[in-house]
Amino acid sequence: MTDLTPLRRADRREPVRNLSRRGFLGAASGALFLGIGLRLAPAAAQTRAEGPAAVAPKPGTRVTAFLEIRPDDTVRLLSPFVEGGQGINTGLAQTIGEELDLDPARFAVECAPPGPDYAVVNGLRMTGGSFSTRSSFEAMRRLGATAREMLLRAAAAELAVPQASLTTENGRVIHAASGRSLGYGALAAAALALQPRDDVALKDPKDFRWIGKPVARLDMRDKSTGRAVYSIDIRLDGMVHAAIRHAPHLGTEPEAIANAAEVRAMPGVQAVERLPGAVAVVADTWWRARRAVEALQVTWTRPAPDGVATVSAGFSSAAMLAALRDAAGPGVPAEQAGDPDAAFAGAAKVVEAAYDAPYLAHAQLEPPSAVARFAPDGSLDLWVPNQMPELFQQVAAKTAGLQPDQVRIHSPMLGGFFGRHFHYGPASPFPQAILLAKAAGKPVRVLWSREEEFGMDAVRPLSFARFRAALGPDGMPVALETTAVGEGPIGRWFGALFKGPVDSSVVEGLDRKPYAIPNRRLTYVKVPHPVTIAFWRSVGHSMNDYFYESFLDEIAQAGGQDPFALRMTLLRDSARHRTLLQAVADLAGGWTRGPFRAQDGTRRARGVSMASPFGSETATIAEVSLENGEARVHDLWIAIDPGRVVNPAIVKRQVESAAALGLSSTLLEQVVYENGERQARNFDAYPILDRERMPRVHVAIVESGAPMGGIGEPGLPGVPPAVVNAVAALTGRRLRSLPLAKETLSGT
Repeated sequence: MTDLTPLRRADRREPVRNLSRRGFLGAASGALFLGIGLRLAPAAAQTRAEGPAAVAPKPGTRVTAFLEIRPDDTVRLLSPFVEGGQGINTGLAQTIGEELDLDPARFAVECAPPGPDYAVVNGLRMTGGSFSTRSSFEAMRRLGATAREMLLRAAAAELAVPQASLTTENGRVIHAASGRSLGYGALAAAALALQPRDDVALKDPKDFRWIGKPVARLDMRDKSTGRAVYSIDIRLDGMVHAAIRHAPHLGTEPEAIANAAEVRAMPGVQAVERLPGAVAVVADTWWRARRAVEALQVTWTRPAPDGVATVSAGFSSAAMLAALRDAAGPGVPAEQAGDPDAAFAGAAKVVEAAYDAPYLAHAQLEPPSAVARFAPDGSLDLWVPNQMPELFQQVAAKTAGLQPDQVRIHSPMLGGFFGRHFHYGPASPFPQAILLAKAAGKPVRVLWSREEEFGMDAVRPLSFARFRAALGPDGMPVALETTAVGEGPIGRWFGALFKGPVDSSVVEGLDRKPYAIPNRRLTYVKVPHPVTIAFWRSVGHSMNDYFYESFLDEIAQAGGQDPFALRMTLLRDSARHRTLLQAVADLAGGWTRGPFRAQDGTRRARGVSMASPFGSETATIAEVSLENGEARVHDLWIAIDPGRVVNPAIVKRQVESAAALGLSSTLLEQVVYENGERQARNFDAYPILDRERMPRVHVAIVESGAPMGGIGEPGLPGVPPAVVNAVAALTGRRLRSLPLAKETLSGT
């Protein structure tokens, strides 16, 4: 989510405060706990306190993490973020370990429970928007440095030597003059009694031992050996299983069940229940529950007969796209520069085009699940995949009729992110688990079948944009007018926080481009979707960079320019972007558009694109051929400039995985509605990128020293336009609607 930028801090030194052993975590006696305090502007500053009262009084007042050094030398970090394959646990261990002087491999990292202290992103706690590392990097460094200094002070007192005579080495304090040393665990209790200092110096980056190095992932062994625990692996004593069947049309409800008594008599079945927009069967095994729920004869309320205001009986993707295309009105200004009207009036040539991209599912392999258990005192434990523990706690409390502090959220490792694990109303199974557990009086595990997942997943919005460019006599663009039409997930789900008229998740990737086009106008026309929309990896950039960078190639063609050379010229005011564009060309062995003959005799072409997602910059080149009427991508070269990096191996893997998802959406993926229902209910009808279609991916990391950007999503947006631009060079056709599988491709 591009607008959720980390808070700007005038004071980079963040005071660290001790928290009581009997405080927020309630851990074993003798452990050293550190909480990082964020000093905000005076109006937002809170009175400092020690002990349990040091917990921030409201979300967003302090960036917080907790470090525990136990007497037995075990080390635990409670992370504000959720691990889901992006490697944040390893990155945090590297960052803290660097300043603490402790090998990252010695850290055990767990997701922290809900609490106001973990609101590290603009007053929110979330894992998303490629924010985790960049929003916490300085705070985590200071945490490690402050802990180390406290351990040194405790050791100086224990050994009766000056603190300046001590050094540390991987978890031990060393007094070289006497040959004595003490482990961190032995010092933890004494260090706990000390007041943390606010003026602890951080390491000079030239002395980094782990930051910037390809440290092995902490979760690699558990994932490789099957020990990693996901939500679907949770088992509790006395737990029963529930299968769900949702209404065929979103917004309709179960009206009657004709054979409820017969289904209750099926083996293992314990209950048949109605839920909002669904029916459920609770049984002793999930398979029995699924067989039973599929046997229910349900009459559903009727949807509206037609229209796109709701998911009507006649709703379709084609009708929604038509509504976007037909949307009238001047729109809301999102960006303005120069005098576009005058530039168009004097243009030598005007180029126009319209682009669209489809609804997309998250299509992750981990099926949605949740486990709910009510305690004898009426409080609730909920095991649920999520990217915002506090938000899920609030929703769960409301569903259960409890106060938030009566709900304990357990956040297991995620089987992938992609934006799936925010709260999207009916797209989340945990409210069903809560209602069923309350009714059953025992723990209930809800697991959606793959068909229910495909039917209920919140989708990336179907999107549409219209472009118009004015070219001068030299073929160079002098003006660009863009209209973005639709609705985005920020406006839908976070509209109360971001009250501006422009939904940034609709226009990101279209605004703030680095190209020197002097006259620009970007407007936003809101057209709501009746379906449940969601964040999807790289959000608005996932389609808008395809729209923009493809149209930029159209501008190049209309002006008789090479697309690579045009970009270089338009980047004349940005050395950072020119360097990155040249870096990707060098990585690819030079730039040539083609078509050309490859060594294997295939006719190929290359496409180029750039993108500026989530604080990072990317440049991408794709090499493509045509095979049996389809685009075959042989190589993707991606240069990424995230400013600076913590773990280059993780960066490379994240770029590779993002490229795969970007290519999958380019070639194959689309959610299609007809007659108010989704047509694909499993992977057989919703194909994703397979190994045969996966190209070679080459990654270059360019550390410019700019402020740290994100990593999890930036590798994706440049892939669709680079591939489509190469296809245009091969076919002579400009494809303005994804996926490419909708077309049979042939060369010119």
